[in-house]
Amino acid sequence: MESINVRVPVVIKAKLTEKLKARMIDELTKMAEQMDLEIKQINLDRQRELDAHPEQGEQIVRFFGNEIGMRQQRRAEALGRKETLEKLAIGAEIVQGNLERQIELKVGDNFREVMNVEVLIEDDKVVAIRG
Repeated sequence: MESINVRVPVVIKAKLTEKLKARMIDELTKMAEQMDLEIKQINLDRQRELDAHPEQGEQIVRFFGNEIGMRQQRRAEALGRKETLEKLAIGAEIVQGNLERQIELKVGDNFREVMNVEVLIEDDKVVAIRG
């Protein structure tokens, strides 16, 4: 066998622009605000359940406590990412995700070159493909 078709990863990076930075900060702020609203609603639901079923108080508190904990964790992650993003300089390259591409790998190909491919995007346009 002289060749084989394989899937290899492609890293997608974005060049940080004022527009992208503002959009990402806005999304993270909205996510944190959404978690705050959900926590308030969960607290209301918890109280309603406690009033309706006081004999199951411990189970109700535990269940709703877990739900609140998950929202608090997501809120903290969003605020942490926002803080990190605010410190980044315009022009920095940030990883946006990964894709896969299919290639034909042949005997003698440089495997490192095949595996280290990334696409750079600036304001939704591909500006470089690096390999």
